[in-house]
Amino acid sequence: MNMWTMTTAYTTAEDGAVTVDWVVLTAAVCSLLAVAMAGLQGNMSSVGQKVEDHLSSQAIISTF
Repeated sequence: MNMWTMTTAYTTAEDGAVTVDWVVLTAAVCSLLAVAMAGLQGNMSSVGQKVEDHLSSQAIISTF
């Protein structure tokens, strides 16, 4: 094999293309989640406080 044939075979190979697609897709999803969480940060803490208040007011019955 000469150098030109090896270079052509390397540039036309698609073996790692699926891996690159998944990495880019995963990075995009993580970025969107981070942006959404940053935008909802204030609302999330108030919802968390409401859940805590509700769960704290509940009684656990230990008899059957």
